[in-house]
Amino acid sequence: MKSKFLARAIVAASLVPMLGGAAVYSNGAKTSNFDVTLKIIADCTIAANALDFGQTQGVLATNVSVNTTLQVTCTNTTPYNIGLSAGTGVGSTTAARLMTGTSGNSSTVAFNLYQAAGTTNWGNTQGTDTKSGVGSGVTVTHTVYGVVPAQATPQPDTYKSTITATVYF
Repeated sequence: MKSKFLARAIVAASLVPMLGGAAVYSNGAKTSNFDVTLKIIADCTIAANALDFGQTQGVLATNVSVNTTLQVTCTNTTPYNIGLSAGTGVGSTTAARLMTGTSGNSSTVAFNLYQAAGTTNWGNTQGTDTKSGVGSGVTVTHTVYGVVPAQATPQPDTYKSTITATVYF
C-alpha cells in the first residue's frame, strides 16, 4: 500500500511542471537577444464634415455664412497641404463654385470656400491656394468657411455640390 501511494506521489510530482508550474533548473543558463522594430513612415489621414447652408433659405438678398471642419492627422514632422476641389456643381471652379439643383433643373447657386473668414480662397493647387501645416502626430482641426453671396434667387429646389478634400504629404 505504501509503495502504491509513493508511486502515485512521484507521478503527481512529475506532472506539476506540465500542469503550469515552472520547474527550477540549476545546470546553467544561456541568453539570446532579439530586436523589436517598427518603421514609421510619413502618413496622413483626413476626415471632412458636411457644410450645410440651411434648409429654409428664401430670397438670397444677403450673404449666408456658415462653417464646418476638417480633421487632419499626420505623422510628427510631416509637412502637408490640404486642398478642396471645385466640387460637382456644373461649371464650378475653385474660384467660383456652384451648387446645382437636385430635381433636374439647370439652376445653380454660387458659393465659395475660404481658409479664413471671407479672405483666402481655398482651392486645390498646392503652393497656391491650399492650406499648409506640419504634422504633430495628433489630430488637428481646420475650419472651412463657406459663403453663399447675395445673388438672384433661383427656383425652389435642394442645391448640392460634393467637394473632395485632399491632404497632400
